[in-house]
Amino acid sequence: MTGFRREFMRGGLALLTLCGGLACAAPAAAIEIQEVTSPGGIHALLVEDYTNPLIAMRFAFKGAGTTADPQGREGTVNLLSGLLDEGAGDIESEAFQAKLDEFGVSLSFSATYDNFSGNFRTIVEHSDVAFDLLRLALNEPRFDPEPVDRIRGQIETGIIANRNDPGTLAGEAFRQTVFPNHPYARSQEGSVESLRAVTVEDLRHHRDTAFGRDNLVIGVVGAIDAEELGKRLDAVFGPLREKAELVAVPDVTPVTGARDHVELAVPQTTIQFALPGIARDDPEFFAAYLMNHILGGGTFSSRLYEEVREKRGLAYGVGSYLVDYDHASFLAASTATRADRADESVSVIREQMARLAKDGTDAEELAKAKAYVKGAYAVQNLSSSLSIASTLVGIQLDGLGIDYIDKREALIDAVSAEDVKAMAQKLLDVDPTIITVGQGEG
Repeated sequence: MTGFRREFMRGGLALLTLCGGLACAAPAAAIEIQEVTSPGGIHALLVEDYTNPLIAMRFAFKGAGTTADPQGREGTVNLLSGLLDEGAGDIESEAFQAKLDEFGVSLSFSATYDNFSGNFRTIVEHSDVAFDLLRLALNEPRFDPEPVDRIRGQIETGIIANRNDPGTLAGEAFRQTVFPNHPYARSQEGSVESLRAVTVEDLRHHRDTAFGRDNLVIGVVGAIDAEELGKRLDAVFGPLREKAELVAVPDVTPVTGARDHVELAVPQTTIQFALPGIARDDPEFFAAYLMNHILGGGTFSSRLYEEVREKRGLAYGVGSYLVDYDHASFLAASTATRADRADESVSVIREQMARLAKDGTDAEELAKAKAYVKGAYAVQNLSSSLSIASTLVGIQLDGLGIDYIDKREALIDAVSAEDVKAMAQKLLDVDPTIITVGQGEG
């Protein structure tokens, strides 16, 4: 879920990445974003950087994610994401992979519920070959029997291996309880049975219909100027259909106040909570973001960490996070604890939610939260060429505007303690959905 797209903390842990291109933790003001429109009308955001002879690109097809999987053939889009670099044009799978390796091209695809995306990186010296391989992968995938069977088999192996995994079972119960009878309730990987029902025609249909120039979002960082990028964009994405044909997905309100338990003979009980959330484009987003950081988003500084782990030793880790899909938003919290202390853990988490809703925060706690979320942004979102490209894509998907990085700190500073308390009352003063997996219902 959160991948590149959303500015939501999952446990508050900053993911440190190796630097490439722009310097690590570069100040936001140092990043100059250009809007580029190719001769063929394809739009992208670009950050030119000639520190290293590299070009990194992130792109996404909005609305082309796994919610489009046909009924009974769940896993189609995820399977497609594993096959686009397994041979294209007149180049078979093994030779295609060999070319990627020979020319140092990094190419991968992934799918979330809402979007289908790709990562691409090349050195300038081999950019002609690299961009052509990307063009072929997107426009002329082969779907030969051997790679289709191999990638399908790998996914099936993972599905079978995770059948008794507490986290997997908790996720399945969470989805089906919080989003009943909605595409968000389905597994993105599908089941062994649904995956085996997927045909090459299903794969081609999704590529042919869901990849359009109108639902395409692109971010580019590196040693390339706007004119050259425009030519590359037309060559790679120009052959795509003008308008995508997307599967309609209804908006859904997450279910709260429900309770589900999955019995599993394991030493620990996995616990998940679901409460109302907030859309990323809501004007009060940062009040919710800071509230969540105080509750459980700050890994080593949050109230849940202090009360659940530090004071009581109930769990090794605990956290909360905001999630915003295109058609639903929610706040979740999770932990895992000894089966005989599951009830206590649930009670402590609920007490902290109620306390924050009732009493709010104080100036010191809020100031620390603001300092963290401002300072961590560069590490999480601007620490490498590809992370910057991903941030450029996220800015566009969320409609935040090209000046978002510059104005972000002011939006955070504008949040008051009263705003945080009001948001806590709105999101936390609700009977949560609680999912448990383990021995004996918590």
